Amino acid sequence: MVNPRKVVVIGDGNVGSSVAFTLVIKKQVSELVIIDVNKDKAEGDALDMAHAMSINAPVNIKAAGYSEIADARIIIITAGAAQKPGETRIDLLNKNKMIFDSIFDNMRPYLNQESIVLVVTNPVDVLTMYTYDKLSLPANQVIGSGTVLDTGRLKYLLSRDTGIDPRNIHAYIIGEHGDSELAAYSVTSIGGVTMSEYCKECGRCGGRQEERLELIEEEVVKSAYEIIAKKGSTYYGIAAATSRIVDAILHDTRSILTVSSYISNGLGGQIDGVYLSVPTIVSHLGAEKTIWPNYSEEEKQSLIESANKLKSLIG
Repeated sequence: MVNPRKVVVIGDGNVGSSVAFTLVIKKQVSELVIIDVNKDKAEGDALDMAHAMSINAPVNIKAAGYSEIADARIIIITAGAAQKPGETRIDLLNKNKMIFDSIFDNMRPYLNQESIVLVVTNPVDVLTMYTYDKLSLPANQVIGSGTVLDTGRLKYLLSRDTGIDPRNIHAYIIGEHGDSELAAYSVTSIGGVTMSEYCKECGRCGGRQEERLELIEEEVVKSAYEIIAKKGSTYYGIAAATSRIVDAILHDTRSILTVSSYISNGLGGQIDGVYLSVPTIVSHLGAEKTIWPNYSEEEKQSLIESANKLKSLIG
């Protein structure tokens, strides 16, 4: 039986520690366990976070070994090689597969079939598929962070251009979490008004809406590379995105998020047997159901191409 509010974070680098701290300060968990090959670092971070309990809220925080996953509700994998400046997410694949193989060997003796595994390590879509293949859990219980952060970046940039609260903008980045991802502008809306109609009335970009939207999409794709070039790695944004996914699972909110989920017979069978991001209902079941809005034909084709790119990398 799983502890309904216990989360284990595997990997205590910049991303893992940021994820752990975000879960703690947002009071989302009752028990948090950090696992890392660098035991001193994991113990230090656990102790550092524990010292904030009297200020924040009581949480059982500790650094420990893989036996702790036996009753975990969610297992978050953030471990992996860091993405270097100029290096694409795909460049990381072979290095991180080797790291994941070691993690899986340690997980298998203790893995609970009720647990949900959330992969954050890049390239997240391919590694989520790899995790699904290796751990033999139901597909809905193996999900990736996908383009939840990219979607947040898109909403932020659209908010900057329109002057509208990003929480009132409904938009999605779909496909690969990477260079082939795309903004689904055909199903984007602000206050119930389609993006194209809103842009006609807004006037803030002086009639250059198509050009602006293309530039915004390009900026979303390049955001991670820019941050990595400036500070070495990204971690605050993905920590917030991961926290949002955890919240949907632990509280069964049935939120629609662009997690990386297993696609079977998508777009009439044109996308099949691959993990990528589309709007997905996330609940206590994990990736409960994918949603298929009426994308434009151009977007459908781009999504298919993104899926094919990912399938070619799975091998």
